[in-house]
Amino acid sequence: MSISTPGGPQRRPTVVSTGKKPAAGRPAADAKATGTKAGSGKPATPQRSGGGGKGPRKPITPVKVSQGRSWGPIALFVAVGVLATSIIGYGAWAAIRGSQSWEDKAADIQGIVNFRETDPESVSNSEHRAGKQEYKQSPPVGGPHNNTWQRCLGDVYDAPIAAEHALHSMEHGAVWLTYRPDLPAADVEKLASVIRNNDFMLMSPYEGLDKAVSIQAWGYQLKVDSADDPRIKEFATTLAQNASVEPGATCSAGNYTTGTGTEPRELQPSMGG
Repeated sequence: MSISTPGGPQRRPTVVSTGKKPAAGRPAADAKATGTKAGSGKPATPQRSGGGGKGPRKPITPVKVSQGRSWGPIALFVAVGVLATSIIGYGAWAAIRGSQSWEDKAADIQGIVNFRETDPESVSNSEHRAGKQEYKQSPPVGGPHNNTWQRCLGDVYDAPIAAEHALHSMEHGAVWLTYRPDLPAADVEKLASVIRNNDFMLMSPYEGLDKAVSIQAWGYQLKVDSADDPRIKEFATTLAQNASVEPGATCSAGNYTTGTGTEPRELQPSMGG
């Protein structure tokens, strides 16, 4: 039916149904707001996202990631670094050591006595004299000596020799290694291994030593308690020929002797004995 209006027929407004039943107090809205089932007063059950309504999701156990380090490569790297540092350090030390004079190297030997500095008068006289001589040091390290020298081509004498001959060898630059006659044979052999077959070196037992071993060059002396002391070889290799006060003289030819005994031999020049 239509209603006549001045403007013409007017239609009744159309009512659109939403399918929802109106209810007093808007229970549906209240239920959503409070989280309860409509009309029951009970809390609404949480729903899993994605539907299904099967209850709350179980918590996920976190996965642990190992943070351990691999120590093998680290240890290898450290070892290589230490080795490299040691090689560089030794090379630097060797370079410095190689640039030192023999006097500086000798001064670095612990326990060495340099009579050229402490008592120069006792080693300043190098004239040739016949017969037995008196010396301030025992074994002597310088002073008047016999015209004949003891052969010093790495000779190892098994009996005492005359100091007057040994001093002449030292004037040429030889190192004279002496030891107590009662030293064990094994220790004597250790000492001989330092001297044997080395030019400008000789060795013999010596009576009355206050130490087991005494090694001397012209103006220098080192006394030690053991044949195992590494300073013996250091002294021998550092001072042999270098400590000469008659540069150019030899141990291999000329007026030398190979005889033993503490009495000097009077030999004619250029004769062996």
